[in-house]
Amino acid sequence: MRLPNVAHTSRPWRIHELVPDFRLEDVWALPTPGGPDDFPKLVDIALPKGEVSLGPPVVRALFAIRWKLGGLLGWDREDAGIGSRLTSLRERLPEDLRDHPAEEAPPGSPFTTLYQLEDEWAAEMGNQTVHGVLHLGWVPDGNGGHRGQMAVLVKPNGLFGTAYMAGIAPFRHLLVYPTLMRRYEERWLESVGAQGTR
Repeated sequence: MRLPNVAHTSRPWRIHELVPDFRLEDVWALPTPGGPDDFPKLVDIALPKGEVSLGPPVVRALFAIRWKLGGLLGWDREDAGIGSRLTSLRERLPEDLRDHPAEEAPPGSPFTTLYQLEDEWAAEMGNQTVHGVLHLGWVPDGNGGHRGQMAVLVKPNGLFGTAYMAGIAPFRHLLVYPTLMRRYEERWLESVGAQGTR
């Protein structure tokens, strides 16, 4: 379920310190009910390799078109990403966040992990269009349990990046995010089931 921005901005997340110049693009409640100590499980299922390949044909087609265009137009060149055109947000990490071990994004993922805490995890990605952050949090659900919450923050690269984000917004909201929510729910249920059989 999509949430208002205040669901993210009102919480004392450490990510706020790192991204004052980023725009909050989306906030979603994740279908991942659990207990207070289950956040590491959410991080573990959040970025499995090959996520896009597991979606429905229309989503796979959209991503195939995006990667093809990116290749043709140079959007995803190595010199357009983190460490080249873009300075990693790791440079902004306060010392106390640098000392926390984090679950790394899997090989093949466009994301690089920034930090992980007991109830918060953040990763970044970058290309010619945007510098983006994926943020996961673990929040009380109001019924005595907890659930995941996902936020996407972006810093578009000029007018082109702004136009790009506006152009893909309908596809993100109507196709990509609903598919992602279903995958999160499926993986969460698999994870809970596997844990229950141990």
